[in-house]
Amino acid sequence: MSSIKQFQVTFDCAEPERLARFWCEVLGYVVPPPPAGFATWDDYHRSRTPEDRDAWFACVDPSGVGPRLYFQRVPEGKVAKNRLHLDVRVGTGLTGEERLAALEAECARLVPLGAVRVRLLYDGTDSCIVMRDVEGNEFCLD
Repeated sequence: MSSIKQFQVTFDCAEPERLARFWCEVLGYVVPPPPAGFATWDDYHRSRTPEDRDAWFACVDPSGVGPRLYFQRVPEGKVAKNRLHLDVRVGTGLTGEERLAALEAECARLVPLGAVRVRLLYDGTDSCIVMRDVEGNEFCLD
């Protein structure tokens, strides 16, 4: 019998803290406390060598249900479409114009945070809005 495993979703990125804080706003996640022995994240970052400073950041679901999101700095930029993306489920159980209105409202909330609307996919019943986060990673409002 197999047991359920915990997992985290890891993003390669240029600015881990900036991207983590964006996703906190999108998902209602929070920044966990700094590592043991540090009063603030700034204290922790200052303790690191310059090349390790700001190398990673994370955010967590305050309810403990969703996966931890981990953001790690990498030297190369994004060059192709993501092979994996997040679907932010804001229209679950809704159809047609009601679903579209829920997706549009969430899109309007996220654009001022730095998200970019790419395109609407709508067939009269089902819909989603393809978006990009602050570093250009694709995600969908679904």
